[in-house]
Amino acid sequence: MSDRVLTHIDNGVMTITLNDPDARNPISELPMIEALLAAIELANEDMATRVVILTGAGSAFSSGGNVKKMLAPGGLADPRPVQTRRNYKSGIQRLPLAFDALEVPVIAAVNGPAIGAGLDLTLMCDIRIAARSARFAESFVKLGIVPGDGGAWLLQRAVGYAKAAEMTLTGDMLSAEEALACGLVSRVVDDADLLGTARELAGRIAGNPPHAVRMAKRLLKEARSASLPGLLELSAAMQALSHTTDDHHEAVQAFVEKRAPAFKGQ
Repeated sequence: MSDRVLTHIDNGVMTITLNDPDARNPISELPMIEALLAAIELANEDMATRVVILTGAGSAFSSGGNVKKMLAPGGLADPRPVQTRRNYKSGIQRLPLAFDALEVPVIAAVNGPAIGAGLDLTLMCDIRIAARSARFAESFVKLGIVPGDGGAWLLQRAVGYAKAAEMTLTGDMLSAEEALACGLVSRVVDDADLLGTARELAGRIAGNPPHAVRMAKRLLKEARSASLPGLLELSAAMQALSHTTDDHHEAVQAFVEKRAPAFKGQ
């Protein structure tokens, strides 16, 4: 795997670290995109991986796009608009689709600024925990462009339409505390406690039966756009699968016998 992204697995928790700290971990270029996609695929395919923590090396979570290269040849923008469209589809737009397909829960441990596509990357995750030094901005308009990575879809589902409109149309920066107040993150912790807090939460999720966790996440994802009858039908089908697992039987037996369950992912 590319050194643009580092992975470490411990007790069912895969930590994925964006590893281009000198450039503040931009995610708009193909080497970073491909490395991140490879890590996501690895997590999805390995049933031993039960939770993912996504964070950034250095002082930033992700600066989003590399502004210094934005006008240079070979970037996303091409003199031919039809090629620019293809560059987005074959490049950064693969990330929200991959995260949406990922069955393993993802916790974003936001260790510093998450700007533009960097903010949108946190929105692709299921849970967001912010260090006090974290900052958030849907800043595309500041550069005369729009969210090309799905941010217009993602952001309003996290904070509601009105707040998403305010953030998108102004490009203003939010502090970690402001992000907490609008529901963009679920908690704010001291910088030194960030990864420890993320790992503790990941451990609580990883301690549950993995098939049930994966299916529960899928139901949450589908519920954003499904009708109630459609979601109930899917829930019934997944529940039928859940009832046949060894882990379900172990959970019930452990409850009856008043002991800790031992889940095996079966």
